[in-house]
Amino acid sequence: MKTASFVSAAIVAGVASLSALAQTPETHFKLVANPRFANCLGVPGKPAPIANVTVLRRGDNDLLLLRVKNLRPNLNFDMFTVQNSALLASGAPDPAFTNFGLAWYQSDLHADNDGNAEVTIQTILLDQIFGFDPNVALAPTNTFHLGFWFNDPHDAAACGFDVTHPTPFNGEHKAGPLAMISLPNATTGLGPLCTQPGPGGTCHP
Repeated sequence: MKTASFVSAAIVAGVASLSALAQTPETHFKLVANPRFANCLGVPGKPAPIANVTVLRRGDNDLLLLRVKNLRPNLNFDMFTVQNSALLASGAPDPAFTNFGLAWYQSDLHADNDGNAEVTIQTILLDQIFGFDPNVALAPTNTFHLGFWFNDPHDAAACGFDVTHPTPFNGEHKAGPLAMISLPNATTGLGPLCTQPGPGGTCHP
């Protein structure tokens, strides 16, 4: 019995080790500008905004670094992880999009005088980030997409945003529209914070 138990424990440990090795130690992806409001995001006549994300897998939580450049100077934004992207894998608007689903406020984001912005957060992210609320029968729901929204609705007014109908994407719940967001995987439909997709749109934690 002792021998069998030892062998069983060794097998479990081996499987756990293989699982740990299979996990991606870090992931990189880009955010894409919301086409409708792209002209209000950057400076006319200059390079378009570029947003690069790096996420490092760590022991108890993960470290995410977002760097953005070529923004209009001194714009303010609010960064969220969300359930759904408004864009297709190609970067085009998703004609079937209805809403962002579960949204999770992560950080503020500020563009400096040169149009550069950077933020770092440390939390549960890769393959596991989720929220739930039994009071409204919301089952555990992943937020595998990352995006940021104009903090001030007036910053997007010149691109057609109706400032009398703000979005809830800031601390005052009176934000502007989506500025940039991640794209779904063309095969799985999942956001880039899922690095281990499974069948049926699931993600292996």
